[in-house]
Amino acid sequence: MDNLDIMKREKVLEILKKYNSQDSDFIHFLESEAVMRELAKKIELKDEEVNYWAIIGLIHDIDWGLTKNDVQTHLKKAPEILKKEGFSEEFIETVISHGYGCEEIPHLRDKKRTKRIEHALAASETITGLIHAYALMRGKKIEDMDYKGLKKKFKDKSFAAKVNREIIKECEKVGLSLDDFFKISIEGIKKIKNQVGLE
Repeated sequence: MDNLDIMKREKVLEILKKYNSQDSDFIHFLESEAVMRELAKKIELKDEEVNYWAIIGLIHDIDWGLTKNDVQTHLKKAPEILKKEGFSEEFIETVISHGYGCEEIPHLRDKKRTKRIEHALAASETITGLIHAYALMRGKKIEDMDYKGLKKKFKDKSFAAKVNREIIKECEKVGLSLDDFFKISIEGIKKIKNQVGLE
């Protein structure tokens, strides 16, 4: 576990703001954090581990602001940035793992996720795209969103077509059914709805 002094959320947000400036990107960062936090609570991790999982969700795309115009380089700059900011090798490896197997990122294409936290991060940061798109379709409303409606959108491959459903299914490797993961993810984002422009 990393030194908790550098794991304080305010510090992590400062680091993120050094390399990322677009509000739309911060919506994704915050939603990923919220889902990871809710998920860690649901599987009954200790408080410090819940914080650790949430921070991983928050900072997982640290170099997106620098690489979004050339996706092939995404997660290449992240290790150097995170190391400089004092994060451990284990933390950095977990952050990078959400890009494993991604066709668009050649240097990570042949790697595979093996740890529970890696599967959790990949599934959590991916489902945010589906939930946010569904909320926007519902007039920005998430407060009364039902997991069954989200499940229908999950099955409709033409809806939020860029969202990789197979990665979301990795929640099963964390020990959760898809239905439970949908419920947890909606609940997590509901708690921060005002911060991400939802109602």
